[in-house]
Amino acid sequence: MATTTPSDPATGPDAEYRKHPGARILHGPHRTTGGVEAWVVWGLCTVFVIWLFAIQTGYAVVSPEIQKTAALSVAQIGLAGSIYTWAFALCQFFSGALLDRFGSRPLLAIAVAFVTAGAFLYAQTSSMGTLIAAQIVLAVGSSFGFVGAGYIGGQWFPAARYGLMFGLVQSLASLGSAFGQPAISWQLTQVSWQQLLNGFGAAGVVLIVLFALMVRNPSPGPEQLARTTGATAKPPLLASIFRDLGRCFRNRNVVLSSLLAGVSFGSMLAMGVLWGPRVMEARGAESSLAAVLTAVSWLGLAVGAPLFNVLSDHWNNRRVPAVVGVLLQAIAVSLLIYLPAETNSVSVVTMFAVGLFAGAHMLGFTVAGESVPGALVGSSAAIVNGVCFIIGGILQAVPGRILPDAPVLADYGKALLMMPILLVLGAAAGLFIKDTATDRNRA
Repeated sequence: MATTTPSDPATGPDAEYRKHPGARILHGPHRTTGGVEAWVVWGLCTVFVIWLFAIQTGYAVVSPEIQKTAALSVAQIGLAGSIYTWAFALCQFFSGALLDRFGSRPLLAIAVAFVTAGAFLYAQTSSMGTLIAAQIVLAVGSSFGFVGAGYIGGQWFPAARYGLMFGLVQSLASLGSAFGQPAISWQLTQVSWQQLLNGFGAAGVVLIVLFALMVRNPSPGPEQLARTTGATAKPPLLASIFRDLGRCFRNRNVVLSSLLAGVSFGSMLAMGVLWGPRVMEARGAESSLAAVLTAVSWLGLAVGAPLFNVLSDHWNNRRVPAVVGVLLQAIAVSLLIYLPAETNSVSVVTMFAVGLFAGAHMLGFTVAGESVPGALVGSSAAIVNGVCFIIGGILQAVPGRILPDAPVLADYGKALLMMPILLVLGAAAGLFIKDTATDRNRA
């Protein structure tokens, strides 16, 4: 007969409730994996990601209005977008390590507060300085969003479902972007862009309250509890962050999967947030139609994000689906840029394909997470996501510096050539990834 060992009242799963009895009444007993509370916490974090993705991708629709109001140039709009992505990437490297050290409570509620403040500041844009300040504040909070939802999936659900849960987060966020851009375009016919962004800020206030009340860390399982009770004094915060990041960067799989995911999602981000609508307008499409066609690419990503993880699990292989997906994305991006102007109907299919094959970038998170110890999962995910946004920032800023003031379709063809080139190079890097699917099954 199996025997049980009573947990230490000071460190056991119910320790928090003994300190705060009201928490049990509000939340009930915590679960380590699965259960209703796990889905509620994961669902709230996913809503956070959908909300901030709507703000991020809405920049493609709102930026022409901001450009007129603040009397900015196309290059300045592109620069402001790239400043967001670079600030996001810098903060991203710290967000994962902070989640690994402190958990989701209260970091995610603070992150929501930053995005909310950024949305309100965004609505006050009247100059380049205000726009840059709003982008930086938004970036600080947003850096915890996607990685935070992935971290929650890894903490509250079985490890074998980590890649799938991460893919579902991306899928739902992409669906939000797909329907969000046309919705934002329609809203701009009813209200001013300032009122629209203030509405995003008001939604953020509601999210802050929900996160403060409901999002917390799960009870520690046996391994985590043993590590907690037997641990020595923790090193200083900054030292531990750089130590964890260093351990991840020394892992070849983390670096290679970051490069593969970075060129894939970076190209998707640049097209879906900024250059996609501009290319479509250069083809002669109305701005509203361009927004709808760009939304199709996010719909494709919503399908591709979980699909590549499912296929990878089914084939018991991470490397081949990732490499093939990125190569197919390179073909789709090339077709979108270089097809003749009289092919708008074909562009719908091409835009969907760009997003669909960009779903391969989710395997970068899966490979990185399976290549490091459990205590570094947040840091590895943050590195992958950070590289994604660094490359996305480059692909937003550099074409803007190359393009003339009144670009035509041929000008976009020259400026955006770097995208298919980088995608091919990223696929080449993926060939050197050590496949982790076999190791996962063996474990």
